[in-house]
Amino acid sequence: MVNSTADATSIPDTRSTPPSGRAGAPGRLAGWCHDHRRLVLGAWVVALVVMSVVSGIVGSNYQDKLSGGASQAQKARDLLAERMPGQQGDTAQVVFRTDGAVTDPANQAKIEALLGQLKSLPHVSGIRSPFDQGGRAQISAQNTIAYATIQLDDDSEKISVTDAKQLLDTGKAASTDGFEVELGGQIIAKAENPAPGPAEAIGLLAAVVILLVAFGSVIAMGLPIVTAMFGIGIGFAVVSLLSKWLVVPTFGPQMAAMIGIGVGIDYALFLVTRYRQGLAEGRDPRQAVVRSLDTSGRAVLFAGCTVVISLLGMLLLGSSFIYGLAFGAIAAVVLVMAASMTLLPALLGFAGNAIDRLKVPGFHRPSAGLDEHSFWYRWSRVIQRHPWLAAGTALVVLLVLALPVLSMHLLFTDSGNDPAALSTRKAYDLLSDGFGPGANGPLVVAVDLPAGTPSSVADHLVTDLRQTPGVAGVAPARLNPAGDAAAVIVVPATSPQSSETEALVHQLRNNVIPAALSGTSAQAYVGGVTAAGIDTASTFSERLLWVIGAVVVLSFLLLMAVFRSIAVPIKAAIMNLLSIGAAYGVIVAVFEWGWLGPVFGVSRNGPIDPWIPLMLFTILFGLSMDYEVFLLSRIREEWLRTGDNATAVADGLAQTGRVITAAAAIMFCVFGSFVIGDLRVLKVFGLGLAAAVLVDATIVRMVLVPATMELLGGANWWFPRWLDRIIPVLDVEGDPEPASPDPSDMESAAVRA
Repeated sequence: MVNSTADATSIPDTRSTPPSGRAGAPGRLAGWCHDHRRLVLGAWVVALVVMSVVSGIVGSNYQDKLSGGASQAQKARDLLAERMPGQQGDTAQVVFRTDGAVTDPANQAKIEALLGQLKSLPHVSGIRSPFDQGGRAQISAQNTIAYATIQLDDDSEKISVTDAKQLLDTGKAASTDGFEVELGGQIIAKAENPAPGPAEAIGLLAAVVILLVAFGSVIAMGLPIVTAMFGIGIGFAVVSLLSKWLVVPTFGPQMAAMIGIGVGIDYALFLVTRYRQGLAEGRDPRQAVVRSLDTSGRAVLFAGCTVVISLLGMLLLGSSFIYGLAFGAIAAVVLVMAASMTLLPALLGFAGNAIDRLKVPGFHRPSAGLDEHSFWYRWSRVIQRHPWLAAGTALVVLLVLALPVLSMHLLFTDSGNDPAALSTRKAYDLLSDGFGPGANGPLVVAVDLPAGTPSSVADHLVTDLRQTPGVAGVAPARLNPAGDAAAVIVVPATSPQSSETEALVHQLRNNVIPAALSGTSAQAYVGGVTAAGIDTASTFSERLLWVIGAVVVLSFLLLMAVFRSIAVPIKAAIMNLLSIGAAYGVIVAVFEWGWLGPVFGVSRNGPIDPWIPLMLFTILFGLSMDYEVFLLSRIREEWLRTGDNATAVADGLAQTGRVITAAAAIMFCVFGSFVIGDLRVLKVFGLGLAAAVLVDATIVRMVLVPATMELLGGANWWFPRWLDRIIPVLDVEGDPEPASPDPSDMESAAVRA
């Protein structure tokens, strides 16, 4: 696998110099960076230091906030904020478990003492004790578990981590033998915020090993790593600054690092591979740098821009939460791409001919020609001889992997999926044991009582809510001093992330509440964290097809402009969808069905957070285009040179197999390393990306693409003349295009194939 001798964008020597004798813009930029390498390196060092210092001074403000828009949950929040300010903030729970009865005087005294301490902390506007009048519902039937509700004066994302930790530490300090105290809620999750684990370090270590195997040189291995680290270092600072103006979730930096490290090392890998090939062809270091950027550099620019365009598709969701994730990932991709196009040529200038020193014996050496003894050359001929078998087998595997996607449940996960050691998870389990899982996600019904509406309307609503199947309990209505608004707490019988709770919310909104308020001017809105998550999941699901459609259409147009073909972009879109569907199937099987759950550290099965499939799609579609461009550009080059589709497909696969495999292996290890951490969202995201890259670079690019192109023959390159006149040409190779074969010759080639 590591013996092939050409990279994905290699160009035969006979076409190495344009007739004008001048390199294109990427080549000229590379030459300038090579000649001014000390200045370029110094500029990147200064940029890294300055951005790190500035981000440290300005600070960050990461928030796990879902935008409400015009949803019912947001209307409920707005109503409470206007008329019941004490109820507008988030809530937290303090859960107690005692060896004896909760109501024993000693235990009651401990609980009341702790609640008194908590009430004096910043942002605590009130506490509902289990011993308050009407609060007996907050003591379990066994009288060994009880909970108090803390009312905050603001949203959790607006409260500092310091204040959140003070709340957690004060509660946990009261725990003793026989008197356990655990805390739950978004504010506590913010205080604990489990670390993602050593994912970045493990991913980088794996990349080092793969690059050593691919290059066989310590210096050649180090250049992609250094380049990516500069881009990611500045990217971290940019994401931190973005969090001051956009809603960037707490795992935003890790998400940006995951994507940036993967694509950054890959882009530098393609460029260094092409540079080493240029040296093997007899060019001096400066010519090799210029040639590398004028060929592979164009493909890197195209691939990077495609990733950015795909990520911009996330903006169609209209959620500030997604905006922060999208722009953080875009910043990482743009910066590592910029480092590959400027810093890497400078570093290659320092390395020169010494790039292959410090060799690792027995591994790959660069060569200028096609190695007919390589594994990939032999594999390409196997696919050429058995295209129907290869295509059929690959298609069956992809469809089987994608089957679980049919049962995908999109909903935000709750604290029951947190690591078992966290207080939020322990509080969740205690509440579930004592009061049922629904106690972890109560619904807040905000009631608007216009002037003249009797307060008995709210009481009648409470009665109807209590009689609704799926409701475990309803607290008495709380009226505001003006008597024009009320808040009703409804506890579902099922957990916040269950489909039954989602159905209950829709039942309350569509049937129960309208019937209870019929004949009055009152209105009621079902809100709370659980309802807000259901509303956001519904919005994301409705817009999923729009995002997919926009990204697929735009990618189709870009590929059509590059490869001057109708069949190639259609095939690419279908196969990208198949590989992404397989990735969806894998995460559903692991995280929803529980297959191999313990292997991946999944403590409890649950739904898939609704933003994950959307962001996975945009990122994976962009990354898939990387391999598509590097493979098809080499195949198309052979087609233009020979007019023989069969040879073009086989030779293109033979010359790109090694570098695509190495690039995919790096991405697979970087993405897969995030499964090791405790954050479930990063586990799901990392496994989805890793599975998609593995499938895409093996089953799709190395089997299905060449097999279908072999079967289509000359039809791959059919392009109507009227489209050729109106679609602009995007050149990702840097060489002048030869004259297109005569259409009759193309038809003859198709017949021969």
